[in-house]
Amino acid sequence: MTTMPKGYLAFVLHAHLPYVRHPEYDEFLEERWFFEAITETYIPIIQMLNRLVQEQVSCKMTVSISPSLLAMMEDPLLQERYKAHLEKSLTLTERELERNQHDPHFRYLADYYRQYFSETYDVFVNQCQGKLSAPFKMFHECGAIELITCTATHGLLPLLSPQPKAVEAQIVTGLDYFESVFGFRSKGIWLPECGYYAGVEDILWKEGVRFFFIESHGVEHASTMPFYSVYTPLYTPAGVAAFGRDQGSTKQVWSAQEGFPGHPDYREFYRDIGQDLEFDYIKPFICGDIRVDTGIKYHRITGPTGWKEPYHPEVARERAAQHADEFLTHRVGHVEHLASVMETAPVIVAPFDAELFGHWWFEGPQWLEYVVRKTAFDQDTLELTTLSDYLERHPVHQTGTPCSSTWGYKGYFEGWLNGKTDWIYPQLHECAHRMEALATNYGKGRIKEVTKRALNQCMRELLLAQSSDWPFIINNDTSTQYAIRKVKDHVSRFHYLANAIESGQIDDEYLTTLEQIDNIFPDVTYRLFQ
Repeated sequence: MTTMPKGYLAFVLHAHLPYVRHPEYDEFLEERWFFEAITETYIPIIQMLNRLVQEQVSCKMTVSISPSLLAMMEDPLLQERYKAHLEKSLTLTERELERNQHDPHFRYLADYYRQYFSETYDVFVNQCQGKLSAPFKMFHECGAIELITCTATHGLLPLLSPQPKAVEAQIVTGLDYFESVFGFRSKGIWLPECGYYAGVEDILWKEGVRFFFIESHGVEHASTMPFYSVYTPLYTPAGVAAFGRDQGSTKQVWSAQEGFPGHPDYREFYRDIGQDLEFDYIKPFICGDIRVDTGIKYHRITGPTGWKEPYHPEVARERAAQHADEFLTHRVGHVEHLASVMETAPVIVAPFDAELFGHWWFEGPQWLEYVVRKTAFDQDTLELTTLSDYLERHPVHQTGTPCSSTWGYKGYFEGWLNGKTDWIYPQLHECAHRMEALATNYGKGRIKEVTKRALNQCMRELLLAQSSDWPFIINNDTSTQYAIRKVKDHVSRFHYLANAIESGQIDDEYLTTLEQIDNIFPDVTYRLFQ
């Protein structure tokens, strides 16, 4: 652009999944969460960014990759399992071509999915050699995105704050692991669930973090009345900038009822051949005797009815372009108004779970690409920006302390702490206090190598138990038994190792088994609890 923009639009895509890895089984149902997200979200985003970079389309956005997701991306076992998953998907599309040979449209859709999975396979196996971190690092280095991270295992920090070292361990471990993979320290952080409490910014500043994101009422109810609501950041007393979410721009995208994803032309998420076809036919492509989605979905949303019409990808693509134009028109009008009443250039911060784009809303990556292209070529009111770039251009803002908040149900902590989940947090706090005692009493000076390994494995088990995903899943009654088991397993493993350390009787064979199963963060250190 030749003129200075009146304002900025900052997309933030937060990519996160809980750490699910089960080498003790040949196949595990919940690992498919990761496989589906790679196929439908992470690789489509990589393909989108690759097109924009190759065509030199001006693009800036922020991508947050949580350390637990990054650890799965880096894991050779999961890389091999995902490759096998793709090969099985390609075999299924060949079967589908044959099964639908007498139905022209469904055969066309089967061929569409064959091409889709073939391109995915090419990106993963041939272009990335199985390491998805590589293209994201390249996009960061060329300036198309700013990569940032999250805490180690997405622990909801306000609910861990009764044990301050637990909060610090989540933050430092996450930042350290991100740096070990990408080679640089993240300037920003996605606080899990946008969960903020006063004081956490002191740790962030000490660790080199310069900005984070917060729900709108966290800014609006701050100790200082914000002049410009969420359209400029608020510096906390420690000097870290808090960027508030613009609810108008995000609701238009994520709401299935009021937003774009619910349009009748888009692909129907809840109709999949893994659920629809005869069991004997589909059994080789699902998980044992459990019906699961295959990613092959032949129907569009149609409307609030059980009967669904066939999906038309080209019609959906046109609809995505229309919705991109509608979204951008609203943002341009909003920036025009804000710029007329503000002395500082406004920034509209639009944060999303990355998995919305592609997984939940299949056309989401197409829509996002259209928005980027239309922003670059169809208007000159606003620019896309990263948050580091915005702070560099506009460094002067108000100071105040945001209020405790999340972007979850009702805006606070009820989605994670309620009658279904209140048994979890006393156990997490007990483990964290015991971890501090272990690190203090058994981890100082020259210690045996096996004791050091056991202390570090205690850290891994504690971090894995602290994931906010488990109470969230339990509260939503989705994979409830699995989430309950994950919390109990990690807590019991922690206490087993703690008892062994205290008694001086560490079972090396059992410790080795735990190190192989729960192998997240190879360089984790118990010394964070000293």
